[in-house]
Amino acid sequence: MSTGDGLGAWGRAARDLFGTDVPVVLGPMAGGPSTPALVSAVSNAGGLGSLGGGYLSPAQLRTDVRAVAAATGRPFAVNLFAPEQPAVDPDAVARAVAVLAPYRAELGMPPQEVPAVFAEPFEDQLDVVVSERVPIVTFTFGMLPEGAMAALRDAGAIVGGTATTVTEARALEAAGVDFVCAQGAEAGGHRGSFLGSGTDDLIGLVSLVPQVCDAVDVPVVAAGGIGDGRGIAAALVLGACAAQLGTAFLLCDEAGTSAPYRAAVEHARPEDTTITTAFSGRRARGIANRLARDLAGRTDLPPYPVLNALTRDLRRRAAEAGDASLLSLWCGQGVGLVGPAPAAVLVGELVDEARAALAGPAPVVSPGRAGG
Repeated sequence: MSTGDGLGAWGRAARDLFGTDVPVVLGPMAGGPSTPALVSAVSNAGGLGSLGGGYLSPAQLRTDVRAVAAATGRPFAVNLFAPEQPAVDPDAVARAVAVLAPYRAELGMPPQEVPAVFAEPFEDQLDVVVSERVPIVTFTFGMLPEGAMAALRDAGAIVGGTATTVTEARALEAAGVDFVCAQGAEAGGHRGSFLGSGTDDLIGLVSLVPQVCDAVDVPVVAAGGIGDGRGIAAALVLGACAAQLGTAFLLCDEAGTSAPYRAAVEHARPEDTTITTAFSGRRARGIANRLARDLAGRTDLPPYPVLNALTRDLRRRAAEAGDASLLSLWCGQGVGLVGPAPAAVLVGELVDEARAALAGPAPVVSPGRAGG
């Protein structure tokens, strides 16, 4: 399904960069919601589908990339996590095991086994996207290691990185990215911050996007709290070449969002989200729940990816048990705008809304997807 003439001149920058019909990018929601079916559906509808590959084993990543390629002849992206190698403090790991033990017992789980490795091997994941010649590759959590950019370039990939500040955007441009994804404070999921300076990096999208656009000479994709076509229109007016939406697609038919996760999203309000490190050891925005509240303020637990690995099977079991109180319910502050729909239908609605908003000057009222 295609969205026809898209957004005309407003979509030209995205067409030139990505080869898409419309300036709509699917947020790469790793950890379950991201599926080959969702990615290909968005691409087939004229947007840019993005596969969240950060948590996938190299073998599963290859399988999913091939599934997307088989389902669409349109451009698509794969997102990877820049590797982080924090020092592993055995005492912090032991504290985390002790803290998580009561929740595991509650779900009838055996005592915690500390995994031998805490993250998938980035080099092997990189080999997959290079050998499969993925057309667009994005990364978050930092800079690519030496040699990775050259390998992607040799494979013909367009490369983008995530920035939460102007300083980070400039660093990404200097590293040679083709575009920057500017992640506003409203965004759901993990913060992409990587150049900590002791200052506030929770910058709202309306402030962040134009300043990043002014600071770099590469295209900018806007991400954070965008839940409908009005948000897409605003992002384009601010100077972005496209808008990235993740939360808006959580309830799509093709998304791998678990049943308790879907139910929580359907009933959430924007004020229900919070920034937490409880589930992974890295700041992320999601719906506040029991585990997020219980571990709020803890600074003695291990960082990402160690804590993320320690809570992985707990979160998986909670999803199986239908217990949203122990799940990482990542979503952005636009959560009140979302509702269930097939992905292709949603893309079409978003484009129609954006076109109406850009046509102005009358205020545009949301058609009311929230709650279905």
